[in-house]
Amino acid sequence: MNNLNPKESEQLIDDSQQLQNGNSKTKKFIRPLVLVLLIGMFGYFAYGMIHQSKKTDTGDKAYNFSLPNLDGSTTKLSDYKGKTIVINYFATWCEPCKEEAPELAQYAKDYGKKYPLIMIDRGETKDDVKEFLKKNKSTATFLFDYNATVGKIYNVTGQPETFIIDRDGIIREHYNGPLSEGQIYDFVKKYDK
Repeated sequence: MNNLNPKESEQLIDDSQQLQNGNSKTKKFIRPLVLVLLIGMFGYFAYGMIHQSKKTDTGDKAYNFSLPNLDGSTTKLSDYKGKTIVINYFATWCEPCKEEAPELAQYAKDYGKKYPLIMIDRGETKDDVKEFLKKNKSTATFLFDYNATVGKIYNVTGQPETFIIDRDGIIREHYNGPLSEGQIYDFVKKYDK
């Protein structure tokens, strides 16, 4: 064993105390930092779970949205409670949407009273849609999802996308791409029971 002289022993004790004091200061800093990180991670995951649970798909209860319409008032999905309805996401610049527009207009004219058609524009102005309607006369209800909030909940990835919602408010179909009047009518008849 090494024998230490008193001065070396004293130095060793001082070094040991400094290490302990340094660790104490480090612990005082690290503990709150770890706590803040844990709280942040928990908050992040909780936020994700809450927003993930709002997503809907075929077989789920349709999310009851409330969106502005062409006349400036608000339309809610619940306004159509008890009816089989069609929701179509579109954009005025979208070529397949332009091709589908006459079919949708004819559907709204022929079947819209019994099976309402709700057209939801993705992020454009009312003026854009009014201009679109000059070329494509339609009796459908036009709504605006300016920030794609509802579109995200409905898992809309493009346009046109069409949803069939039955009388009980369940999403029965989610179709990507243009549809004809006959295809839409076949969908709604299938779920109108």
